[in-house]
Amino acid sequence: MELPLLKEFVVIFSLSVAVIYLCHYVKVPAIVGFLLTGVVAGPHGLGLVKAAHEVEIMAEVGVVLLLFTIGLELSLGELMRLRKPVFLGGLAQVALTILAFAGGAELLGLPHGTAAFIGFLAALSSTAIVLKLLQERAQMDSPHGRISLSILIFQDLVIVPMMLLVPFLAGKGGEAGPSLLFTMAKGAGIILLVFLLSRKLVPALLHRIVRTRNREVFLVSTLAFCLAIALLTSSMGLSLSLGAFLAGLIMAESEYSHSALEGIMPFRDVFTSLFFISVGMLLDLGFVIDHLPLVIGVTLSVLAIKCLLGGGATLMLGYPLRPALMVGLALCQVGEFSFVLAKAGVSYGLFDRNEYQLFLAASIMTMALTPFLIAGAPRMADAAVRLLPAGARLARRGEDAAAEEAGGAHCGMDLTNHLIIVGFGIGGRHLARAAKAAGIDYTILEMNPDTVRTFAAKGEPIAYGDASHIAVLEHAGACAARVLAIVISDPAAVRSITDTARKLNPSLHIVVRTRFISEIAALRDLGANDVIPEEFETSVEIFTRVMSRYLVPRAEIERFVEEVRTESYDMLRQVDIRTEPLAALSTYFTDFDLSAMTVEPGCMLDGMTLQQADLRRLHGLTLVAVKRGEDVLPNPDGTLRLMAGDVTYVFGPHADIAAKAGLFAARRRARETGEEEKGPGPEATMANGSGPADDRAASRGAASGGDAVTAPVEATPGEKA
Repeated sequence: MELPLLKEFVVIFSLSVAVIYLCHYVKVPAIVGFLLTGVVAGPHGLGLVKAAHEVEIMAEVGVVLLLFTIGLELSLGELMRLRKPVFLGGLAQVALTILAFAGGAELLGLPHGTAAFIGFLAALSSTAIVLKLLQERAQMDSPHGRISLSILIFQDLVIVPMMLLVPFLAGKGGEAGPSLLFTMAKGAGIILLVFLLSRKLVPALLHRIVRTRNREVFLVSTLAFCLAIALLTSSMGLSLSLGAFLAGLIMAESEYSHSALEGIMPFRDVFTSLFFISVGMLLDLGFVIDHLPLVIGVTLSVLAIKCLLGGGATLMLGYPLRPALMVGLALCQVGEFSFVLAKAGVSYGLFDRNEYQLFLAASIMTMALTPFLIAGAPRMADAAVRLLPAGARLARRGEDAAAEEAGGAHCGMDLTNHLIIVGFGIGGRHLARAAKAAGIDYTILEMNPDTVRTFAAKGEPIAYGDASHIAVLEHAGACAARVLAIVISDPAAVRSITDTARKLNPSLHIVVRTRFISEIAALRDLGANDVIPEEFETSVEIFTRVMSRYLVPRAEIERFVEEVRTESYDMLRQVDIRTEPLAALSTYFTDFDLSAMTVEPGCMLDGMTLQQADLRRLHGLTLVAVKRGEDVLPNPDGTLRLMAGDVTYVFGPHADIAAKAGLFAARRRARETGEEEKGPGPEATMANGSGPADDRAASRGAASGGDAVTAPVEATPGEKA
């Protein structure tokens, strides 16, 4: 007996595998692949799926789970932290877009309700596509990445009131239920009830479920909770989407939100893929072919208008022109929730068939073009700034005004040989703290106006400005500076700043942090003196700590690390370090260390016998073994004479090993570092797995730009700019 819908699901998923596989090679997002799958398999394509309506019903579960996960990924705390870019930037973008498209529709003679509805559809962008592409390009921490995220959060929130308003735009509010005011009051009552119950009932219930340590029980209970709240809101005349979002927001406040999100994601991905496939099934290819010029015209109009309005909302937040244009290019497509709204609009008669098909065709085309727009956004933004001098001057005036308000006069001081720090995220703050401790004059350039205002009030010499502009660098004193440190996360901006700074001051020493090894050669060609790739510095730090635990001598570790850095990080693929498996001994003596120390030429012990050295009585150390060349001499007697190059394995208390490591160090190096007089630290020549060696490793990672191994610090949008 054949199961209902089984044939349709086999066809859908088999075809989607082939389509998405092809999309992967042409760098098109999977969402677009699902839409194309629906177009091909639907009734207007090859007609492979007959039960299209049943697939649409199943796809509604995808919408519910999508909103549930959005609620899970948000929280009241996150909303408060991003409140300015979310609520001010998001409100500006949504309101401006609704007004522009609704006004245009009114001019074309469409009814008021339909015109406003078109504004709703155009105001939303694709959260899934934009965030996926920004993550792949390592731009989430850039200014335009953080602003895009904030605006998308607001769009995800505003979909709920938009859904509630659809019946009233169609003039059928009386048929749909009570008045809008009563509907909103009912929604507020449900929200209040759910939150009151969540303070006691939900945490206690989840705690009991988690105590069972049964993953299946937790997963099923999460799904049940999501669907139950969605059913509650639906039974009260509100949308399933509102209930799902509330359920996710409630669980986001619990300590189990990450586990819930992890369990629900596969279900969400499967059912949302069905949703996009079902949308694609609605597209009539015959309509697109017959009205191709109109479809292309509408698509280009949507892209252009949304780009300008998204950029305008970013300028309202106080950001310069370049990131504003990049935000506009990132958010200029039509979003997946617009399809949810469009289907509701069709059911209420806001769209006729031709209008709906035009919307579907233009929306799918904007989504398909988004990857290429985001990839070319840096170049297009740079070109626009050059071609629009009036706009660039306007942006720079905004920078100067923000700098003055935030105390940016610091950057105008007559400094020489000073340090310029571009970016005041975690890495920038560490560098500024180190410069201050060393008595080095420095000034900071940052593109987040809130960060500038906050830290200027604390006395930091910080100013608002885009360091890729010559005028901004001149204002910061780049012509007289000694070092420029670029610690931002936008690869395109880093290249632009490096190029501009080198042309402005050929003698300036430029230190750049980058995420990827592939950027090193390009940045050096542009004029960077030192390029610190986070990938390798993090791997070097991990390598150092792991090798220390395996008792590789510290001198060997440092020699290798120095070779890696000197030879442009090309040697890490050719590691040739040998060690002995003696580390297990220290695991049984938690207050002791078993450390490997190299006898350096000219050290105090060089040429002494063990009896003459008397390490145990005079220094509290027990020599376990000596490695000489390829030979290991276990438990040596007092007649053994230590020679330069011997690797000694010494066992003893932490404090004694730390204090006596200078015995093994060359006298010249000990004098240079002050170890001979002050008592050496274990980092001189030994390798152990704890104590000061770890502290030194951690400090070296921070100093070298290895932010990836630094404890996370909460940052506002753009602080990692």
